[in-house]
Amino acid sequence: MVGPSRPQFVLFGSSIVQLSFSNGGWGANLADIYARKDASVQPSLIIVYFGGNDSMGAHPSGLGPHVPLPEYVENMRKIATHLKELSDTTRVIFLSSPPVNEAVIEERKSPYLSNLLRTNEQCGKYSDALIELCREMDLKVIDLWTAIQKRDDWLTSAFIDGIHLSAEGSDIVTDEIMKVLEEADWKPSLHWKSMPTEFSEDSSYDLVSSDGKRTLNPSEWVFHRKTYL
Repeated sequence: MVGPSRPQFVLFGSSIVQLSFSNGGWGANLADIYARKDASVQPSLIIVYFGGNDSMGAHPSGLGPHVPLPEYVENMRKIATHLKELSDTTRVIFLSSPPVNEAVIEERKSPYLSNLLRTNEQCGKYSDALIELCREMDLKVIDLWTAIQKRDDWLTSAFIDGIHLSAEGSDIVTDEIMKVLEEADWKPSLHWKSMPTEFSEDSSYDLVSSDGKRTLNPSEWVFHRKTYL
């Protein structure tokens, strides 16, 4: 039996993306939501995140991950230009730099590393610059710096270490991605509710209803997770 043609989502970025596949992470959330809807084919959606490390303050030695803001913008422009040229049907979403909890970063600093020069203000500047670039290039972008700080308890709930996102922080990212996918005028739609579920035909082997007269198709059940939009 051959299922429906399915798209592939690609997540591209730094440790915020790497750790998104940990338990409760937003990458894991997307993998779960689209478990029977995506496939290993030419990418239909690419989600890009860079900026957190770039926005760190410059180290006096000249070493370290800091990238000056104008250079960061040009780097992101090159990435965006390349992705837009992949095909007419490849969709792209950029994620801006999320905020950070400076107090927790200070508390958790490692004796093996020089002081991490991360400030929430600097993250905001890199976030704003990326948003401006994406608007210029007519690309979808999610303002994580603002979205996360809308939550009253974001300083204590959104991170595991002041930088990387907790399950609660990842829920915010997932919600924002789902909003973009639902509102985008892309054809075909990539929102999970608009996509066919693989092998979703009714079957006499499904679970029997309480009245004992029929079976219930479980292919669209989402009881095991939060329902995103």
